[in-house]
Amino acid sequence: MSYGHADKLAAIVASTPAAGSEKSVPPIDPALCQRDDVREVLAERDIGALYRVLKDEGITQRTIAELTGQSQSEVSEILKGRRVRDVTVLERIAEGLGIPRELMGISYGKDGAYGGDEVTVTGPPEGVTDEMLRRHFIAGLASAAFGRPLLAGLLDPPPPSGGIPLPSRLSLGEVADLRAGTEQLRSLARRYGGQADIVDAVANRSMRLLSVPADDAVKRSLRSALSERREFAAWCCFDERAYEVARTHFTDAVGLARSANDPYRAAYAVYHAGCMTEERGHPNDALKLFQLGLFKLSESHDPRAPALAAWLQVDAASAYAHLGFPDRARSELAAAWDVWQPPHENDRGGLEWVTALVERDLGRLDVAERFAASSVRHWSSNGNRRDAALPAITLAELHVMAGEPRGLTMARTAIGIVAPLHSVRARERLVPLAEALEARPSSDHRELARMARQVAAARA
Repeated sequence: MSYGHADKLAAIVASTPAAGSEKSVPPIDPALCQRDDVREVLAERDIGALYRVLKDEGITQRTIAELTGQSQSEVSEILKGRRVRDVTVLERIAEGLGIPRELMGISYGKDGAYGGDEVTVTGPPEGVTDEMLRRHFIAGLASAAFGRPLLAGLLDPPPPSGGIPLPSRLSLGEVADLRAGTEQLRSLARRYGGQADIVDAVANRSMRLLSVPADDAVKRSLRSALSERREFAAWCCFDERAYEVARTHFTDAVGLARSANDPYRAAYAVYHAGCMTEERGHPNDALKLFQLGLFKLSESHDPRAPALAAWLQVDAASAYAHLGFPDRARSELAAAWDVWQPPHENDRGGLEWVTALVERDLGRLDVAERFAASSVRHWSSNGNRRDAALPAITLAELHVMAGEPRGLTMARTAIGIVAPLHSVRARERLVPLAEALEARPSSDHRELARMARQVAAARA
């Protein structure tokens, strides 16, 4: 199969905006950051305590809000105890207040010295549009995948931090343990959804292993394993709608995979980044990422590459359908199923679900129903409740739209599957089901629509 030509890469990312000018340092005393009590607050990323220190220094809530780009109500909530966990918000606060990011553990310090457990990629300046952020993200993934200097500092290994000691030397056995740990976390996320907070912390902490001496082969395997873990962290963050943190993990995952000479893992991370971008309502940008994934996959000899190529093409079909190109969508669907080589049978359920969505968007509801029903059967007995919920919702929606008597039962079942999950993504999928139920005339349909919206709005 032909995956495409990498010489098209420049055309895909040519529209990426250039970075703007830096902000000026705000008028707070730089010596404040050197006080022991403030350094401790910064190391803990306790923004509420930091804001209280600033208030004690005579800086008003209004000034804090102006410097950090927040509203006064946000500053007030933080002062009352709301935690700030989003790395992008932490970066904005540090930049706005003139605080060196390494004191908060969210970047490399001078000359690449590592300042904490987080590894981040500097984003575009404040004030840019969401479209510019997406294009910056696409360009960052391209840079990471094809060796441009954007992530040059990523692979400088951090020194060991305090706490649990690191091994004196790393072996392939320890890398295998790292991969096994990722799979255990993946099993947890598939069963319950979410887990972003846990996996984000584990992925960041795991980067310490880059500092441990090891043979070249072990180092390559380690970087590949770390890439897989960061890509998984990105997907968990996406599942809970922590988009900016997900973007950081995706970009780091691609950079680590490239340094490990593992184009399959790089393409896998780019693929999931494209899925996130498409589900956020930007199919054109998602197509760029699916193309980047195919370009990178063309370098791979991994036996799993044909299956990933099928995933890239079936999701490209979805993007084409959303863009109003039905012929291209059908062509990509046909190509995806032509090369499909599932690593195991359960993977078929996922490809069937996306195919059902494409066929639904193309107006072929009978075909969509067959694929959705088959997907439900494949997911029904493997314990993956998070992913099984998605085709169950789609199947119920199709039956309700068609006025089928079983639609009510299927809708009730789908709502019941989603209710205990921590997946915001699955919950949001209930909204179209609620709309389909509301379009039917009976009180039973309206009651189920109310339940669907209640579950969609909840946070388990």
